Amino acid sequence: MTGIRRRIPELTLVEHEFSVPLDHASPGGETITVFARELVGDAPGAGDFPLLVFFQGGPGHEAPRTNAAPAPQSWLERALKEYRVLMLDQRGTGRSTPAGALTGMSPEQQMDYLTHFRADSIVRDAEWIRRDLGIDRWSVLGQSFGGFCVVTYLSFHPEALREAFVTGGLPPIARPTDDVYECTHPRVLDRCRGYYERYPDDRERVLEIHRRIEAGSIVLPSGDRLTARRFRQLGLMLGMGDGAERLHGIVELPPDSPAFLHDVETGVGFSRNPLFAVIHEACYADGCVTGWSAKRLLPPELSDPALFTGEHVYPWMFDDYAALRPLREPAELLARHSWARLYDENRLAANDVPVAAAIYTNDMYVDRALSEETAARIRNLRPWLTNEYEHDGLRADGGRILDRLIALARG
Repeated sequence: MTGIRRRIPELTLVEHEFSVPLDHASPGGETITVFARELVGDAPGAGDFPLLVFFQGGPGHEAPRTNAAPAPQSWLERALKEYRVLMLDQRGTGRSTPAGALTGMSPEQQMDYLTHFRADSIVRDAEWIRRDLGIDRWSVLGQSFGGFCVVTYLSFHPEALREAFVTGGLPPIARPTDDVYECTHPRVLDRCRGYYERYPDDRERVLEIHRRIEAGSIVLPSGDRLTARRFRQLGLMLGMGDGAERLHGIVELPPDSPAFLHDVETGVGFSRNPLFAVIHEACYADGCVTGWSAKRLLPPELSDPALFTGEHVYPWMFDDYAALRPLREPAELLARHSWARLYDENRLAANDVPVAAAIYTNDMYVDRALSEETAARIRNLRPWLTNEYEHDGLRADGGRILDRLIALARG
């Protein structure tokens, strides 16, 4: 199904569904659906503008929804001045075939199924869609994990790309997953220190919450009993521009209030997006075994109960979150899986596609030093190193950021 049109103020939305192979190496086997929504602005001739494909961060998150005219100064408003924008619900997310509990499969079958949800498969889906739509070449924009997808695209199908833009998402190349967590755990510690410098009274509030957790008195609306390690995962917020304020807004609530219980449960999206928890470490695995890297490299300083953890995924999550328990065994198998390469170093070193990438100096999730190392290994890439933004810069000031990247890529 393709080409269903809908009008909202200042935009035409065109909905597409594509049947693609689960495993692109076996095109005659099982298929899944991938959904994409094309956005066309009202500028003269917009229906004939070239396509820009947006790769969302994650993994395991669908593309943003657009139900009104794009916000002023947003990246979308800037993009629609010269592109049609294709919002891709990456496989397993949104209106694409969902990847949830995978009932009716053995753990081994679940594991095998889930090996097909990394950047390499997402890029092959995009190529399938490009050919299906009859597009010669298109542009791509990747935010966070979406940037990983863009670098995979540059590695294996650069002939399909006119230009590429990356925000907060240059992945490490040919490095073990452990290198990532050796860099990102210290950044989490820095954010925790900064949080308590900003909100010193919250330390005692957090310790009181831990006392109540230890007494077993905090039960979330889902029926899950809150654990200390699950509560500490709210530190995932601290890498965003408004993260400290959001965390403070939860911590200052009475721990027995409905608002606190709701906000703790929804503060991280593992239950809504289980795919994130299952394949997060694997998205860094450029030809290696992950072996629960974040758990193995957890620094002793983070044993302090007042401190929070970050974006990291740990095996105990598949016990503490009821929504993740059906995936406990395949997650363990995936941690022992030997993953294929995601990037072609020689191809990247010879790259001819114009590329521009925003690297955020203080990024808590995607390490600056590793990103700069990658930028130096991709020919024809122009980096923009900035301390003006956190990881969510594209959301906070997307019009300016995309405009700068377009100018960089075009020299």
